[in-house]
Amino acid sequence: MRTDLWQVGGVDLDGYLARLGVPARAPARKALDELHEAHVRTFTFDNIDVFLGQPGGVDLAAVQEKFVGRGRGGYCFEHSTLFAAVLERLGYDVRRRLGRVGDPADGSLQGRTHMVVEVVLDGQRLLCDPGFGMSVLRPIPLTHGTQDDHLGWRYRIDHTDDGWQMRRWRDNGWLMMHTTDELGVLPVDVEIGHHYTSTHPTSHFKRTLMVTRHLPDRHVTVTHAALTIRRADAPTEHRLLRDGELAHWLRVLEVPLTPDEEQRLLERAAEAATAQA
Repeated sequence: MRTDLWQVGGVDLDGYLARLGVPARAPARKALDELHEAHVRTFTFDNIDVFLGQPGGVDLAAVQEKFVGRGRGGYCFEHSTLFAAVLERLGYDVRRRLGRVGDPADGSLQGRTHMVVEVVLDGQRLLCDPGFGMSVLRPIPLTHGTQDDHLGWRYRIDHTDDGWQMRRWRDNGWLMMHTTDELGVLPVDVEIGHHYTSTHPTSHFKRTLMVTRHLPDRHVTVTHAALTIRRADAPTEHRLLRDGELAHWLRVLEVPLTPDEEQRLLERAAEAATAQA
């Protein structure tokens, strides 16, 4: 059974909902939208553990301890593993999917190292993407040509022979984010993707710190070297980080690190910035 396969029975539903500050509700579109947005706003998208060379597991128990227990965030495999399990416990019809980040048109397409969640609700297929750096705030219908505009953030879905392509509106054009296929996914597929992403020497996440969060009026991305602030109604701000500024943004983004973790992260980020200069 899928429920046993993904350890859904072990979800700490009360603890998760308490973290988000939302009540348990029966499956419905409005409830799903609110849960998705609350998840994205509560947990950072980040690769801190991978960047520090201490990647944890991506099974539900490990992810739940990190997110629900410590309030930490993570990257797509972690976000989607937890979100899918919670949705199943709440009674939603869930399918886990893998995809490829990048644009096939310019040769930037990567391996199947992105994980999303598909929900079938009232006969409609919906794409939930809680674990992308510039994540959507609410699910988007899997219908060719559909566009979604929520709080000024615009996204578009198109279907091709390879799957479902997601784009977001940026600088007066549609920027490709990723392509999600419709192959079945097993826990071992997630483990393999996570292992490559978190340990391979050429993995972007091994070399580049990334911490992002949707704040009430902006989306903030911090790397070991740069700061990017996006607003739905204004041009993107992008600049280099100033000396000592990373610690400030870790607090703005409310990343709950221990003093030891923060010190090691600041040292590792300084090393990466020096090597990149």
